[in-house]
Amino acid sequence: MNLMNTKKLKSEVEKIVAESSFCIRKDVFKLLKKAYRLEKKLKPKNALKLIIDNAVIAKKKSLAICQDTGLPIIFLEVGKNISVNSKIIEAIKLSVERAYKKNYLRPSIVDAVKRGKSSYTGALLHIDFVSDLKGMKIALLPKGFGCENKSQLRMFNPTVDISEIEDFIISVVKKAGPEACPPFVVGVGIGGTSDTALLLAKKAFLGRIDCLNKDKDLRLMEKRLLKRVNLLKIGPMGLGGSTTALAVKIAKAQTHIAGLPVGVNISCHALRSAFINIKL
Repeated sequence: MNLMNTKKLKSEVEKIVAESSFCIRKDVFKLLKKAYRLEKKLKPKNALKLIIDNAVIAKKKSLAICQDTGLPIIFLEVGKNISVNSKIIEAIKLSVERAYKKNYLRPSIVDAVKRGKSSYTGALLHIDFVSDLKGMKIALLPKGFGCENKSQLRMFNPTVDISEIEDFIISVVKKAGPEACPPFVVGVGIGGTSDTALLLAKKAFLGRIDCLNKDKDLRLMEKRLLKRVNLLKIGPMGLGGSTTALAVKIAKAQTHIAGLPVGVNISCHALRSAFINIKL
């Protein structure tokens, strides 16, 4: 087992905090520009231009893309050649906290019951051990709560038709409306248990949203759903037009014969995430 160099780890984590906060991912930016080119109505087209201009300025001047700097969620994948202990986990969380302070990002975390003064402490971390991975992969997803508050879960009967699942997903997007800052990226998790489905919906954001799903059934489902979502005509910032969502991404897991959990998580147009691979 190799021991992780915590000094190098802290430095790399601080970099992805800044990157995720100041820079919209290339795949997201690509689809925003495509939406702008295709939009014919003036108001939504102007809204898209403002979104794109904001992203350009944020990156150039190292400013937060959005005033809601999000609750940082860390997805950690660890290879079998890496020794991970509580010290490593704590180093990652403290590095996120330090980078938020260093980059003057708004502290947005409070005690869920007492509330009180907000702080930087409380990043969430999920860890997976991957047998064929050498080294470690870290993904950081700062999740703003204008869109996070629109999350929904439904526990379907296993006999449900796929069309009913799709209707549920569409209803979640419709209810989110302009309050979640469209155009959206819609994440869907199918399977596992209730908590797994919602986690999968977030993990669906971590892959490139401009690429087709490798699973044929999910690829077709994503295509159908994106078409239906855009027919809602909510449009950029709720101003109508042809782009309510940039993409619908679905992830799935095995589940129990007696159930079918479906979780839906929505990201606003500022889908912020950054990634590092640490090889030893």
